[in-house]
Amino acid sequence: MKRNKHLAKLKRGYLFPEIGKRKREFLEKNPDVNLISLGIGDTTEPIPPSISRAMSKAALQLGEETTYSGYGPEQGREDLRQQIAAVLYNNQVKPSEVFVSDGAKCDIGRLQLLMGDDIAVGIQDPAYPVYVDGTIMHGVTSIHFMACTPHNRFFPDISQLPPLEVIYFCSPNNPTGAVATRPQLEELVDYARRNKSILLFDTAYAAYIQDPTLPRSIFEIPGAREVAIETSSFSKIAGFTGVRLGWTVVPEELKYEDGSYVKADWNRIMTTLFNGASNIAQAGGLAILQPQGQQETTALARFYMENAQIIKSALTGLGLTVYGGDNAPYLWVDFKGRNSWEVFQELLEECHLVATPGSGFGPAGEGFMRFSAFGHREQVLEAADRLKAFSLIA
Repeated sequence: MKRNKHLAKLKRGYLFPEIGKRKREFLEKNPDVNLISLGIGDTTEPIPPSISRAMSKAALQLGEETTYSGYGPEQGREDLRQQIAAVLYNNQVKPSEVFVSDGAKCDIGRLQLLMGDDIAVGIQDPAYPVYVDGTIMHGVTSIHFMACTPHNRFFPDISQLPPLEVIYFCSPNNPTGAVATRPQLEELVDYARRNKSILLFDTAYAAYIQDPTLPRSIFEIPGAREVAIETSSFSKIAGFTGVRLGWTVVPEELKYEDGSYVKADWNRIMTTLFNGASNIAQAGGLAILQPQGQQETTALARFYMENAQIIKSALTGLGLTVYGGDNAPYLWVDFKGRNSWEVFQELLEECHLVATPGSGFGPAGEGFMRFSAFGHREQVLEAADRLKAFSLIA
């Protein structure tokens, strides 16, 4: 069998497995070291009580003849779709436009099936690696990297963009922690409407936005329903990184150039390649959207944002410029042009800390490091103390 030629175009290993490999190698040589990770954005705190109880109940019901359930709708439970539309979108989208899934990352991969390979794609730089690697795997060769740096306030110069069929955009952004303002998103939607582009808008971290003036959804922007698909996740809202539950919204107005409906194709993809999210996970998702679940997850987000401020204080105390951490659980730290993998190794060996090299997110990430606010409080405090003690990293 011949290898998929597009897989051969991936020149390096995926970022996070490489970090894991380096951690393992370090610990093999230093087995007694207490290594603290502020790298991979994995949640650490327990799933809130009302949500875990709902999933426990759902699991027990599967063991009873009268309450057992098998396959559900591939698009997700109707009551969950209704709650997502009502609670998270204030009914700006319809339940029939919400497709429940096993997570935003999985949906990003499946969404690329909507496109052919003969398209031009715009991707933020730096960006979540799945956007780039997934696009390459699908055979797309025309990728335009939209630089998002401190010099342009982490928003691309729209006037300089070439015609693009698809644009990936993440807000709050992973890795920079930047959140697009309403005027910026209005400019982005206007570009998409003028150029007949589709925006693939990722809001996996929207629950961390503290500033009420910042949009949490692209559908808050007039005209977005004609040009945008939004994908999101319960992973960082409620500690569902291992539970796996997310959703994608495909508006009814969204069409291809031939007039056919994108939603119909997405429904076909989901019903062909996906058998629906776990019954237990969906019970948890429904609990998240109840008043008690909303209170608990809001408190959880507040906890992680407090972590962000602790880390930010330690880093700024070293004289480093830190972005993010105010409306997103990531801090994007300027290491003054230093090689980011060298900084990674220095943090690992001298501070016994793991952060993520910015170059792993794209060329514009070189010289930066991403620090995650996901962590137990005692570990975050210890990490801050270690950073303060090792001023050489600045």
